[in-house]
Amino acid sequence: MRVAFYAPMKSPHAATPSGDREIARRLIAALENAGHLVDVASELRSFDGTGDDARQRAIATDAAADADRYLLAVEAGARPMPDVWFTYHCYHKAPDHLGPRLGAALGVPYVIAEASVAPRRASGRWAQGYAAAHQAIACADLIIGLNPRDEPGVRAVMKPGANYEHMPPFIDAASFGRTADQREALRRQLSAEVGLPCDVAWILSVAMMRPGDKVASYKKLAEALRQLSDDLPPWRLLVVGDGDAKAEVVDAFAPLGDQVCWLGARNGGALAEIYAAADIFAWPAVNEALGMVFLEAGASGLPVVAGYTDGVASIVRDGETGLIAPMGDVSAFAEALAELIISPAMRGRLGAEASRHVRAQHNVAAAAGRLDGLLRDLKRGGRG
Repeated sequence: MRVAFYAPMKSPHAATPSGDREIARRLIAALENAGHLVDVASELRSFDGTGDDARQRAIATDAAADADRYLLAVEAGARPMPDVWFTYHCYHKAPDHLGPRLGAALGVPYVIAEASVAPRRASGRWAQGYAAAHQAIACADLIIGLNPRDEPGVRAVMKPGANYEHMPPFIDAASFGRTADQREALRRQLSAEVGLPCDVAWILSVAMMRPGDKVASYKKLAEALRQLSDDLPPWRLLVVGDGDAKAEVVDAFAPLGDQVCWLGARNGGALAEIYAAADIFAWPAVNEALGMVFLEAGASGLPVVAGYTDGVASIVRDGETGLIAPMGDVSAFAEALAELIISPAMRGRLGAEASRHVRAQHNVAAAAGRLDGLLRDLKRGGRG
């Protein structure tokens, strides 16, 4: 099938890394893995982070022009005629203005992966974005849910006959697993590169350094590490990330001195090598919907310590693949970290189960089959 793909929150071609960009890319990879031809139909970003009425109106105007351009390109044969329109991530801050219009104009099914509804945004600064997202969700023929938290609100908006299906988030687990097989060599290599002692527990965190929830998570992590007892076996924190709020993040960890190793931004194979070399993955995940880093860590054989959200709990199995602390409970987070620092045997048990779980439940091959089945069922059902 020919799939017109659109990500209003952030294009899969965007230069700045983020969880949204990575999920969009992984959805494309899964669709292509299933044999579908994917055309990124638009680069238009509909995100408005401040709740600006004028900006939301301007985005809607730009979207109408973009939709007209796309239709003309399809009619002229400059772009492929799609069999389905597939949007990733639609909510009040990043509504889909294109999918409902173009799906109807082209007579093809309209699919949204990851939609959410926040009724409190029906009025106020994001009222326009909320109305547009609400309309898009109400037009969709199929909604694929990645976060269980979103399902009740989305179902309440969907049109009669539309289908809602849950699909676990996923990664290319095999690539992380292959890198993890080289753990000892990679650990010696990183030790030599940045001067880390090999015989201590390496705790890893991976996140952009952005104002808001990311900085809040970094500060919770720093606070938890400061609570660790001096009687614990020695440890080091490895931080992978960069961004506009780096100075604020570095300041939060200043009391820990040389126990923190700053590795900067790393991507692709270089990041997989750091996962493979570490012992524990830790991230408080303040207000995070999913936390794809937990899947990457699990695929690399790392036990995780995480803060609770519904999305995180759908990925991390507390006591089986990692330890989950109540959201915002810094002392509980510190206690969970201490348990894993003390016990290499526990780290090994949880890490092995995390690797098995991600390969079985969150791998791109399984996602490709699932997406393929959903799209073919949709097409056979004649929706659109």
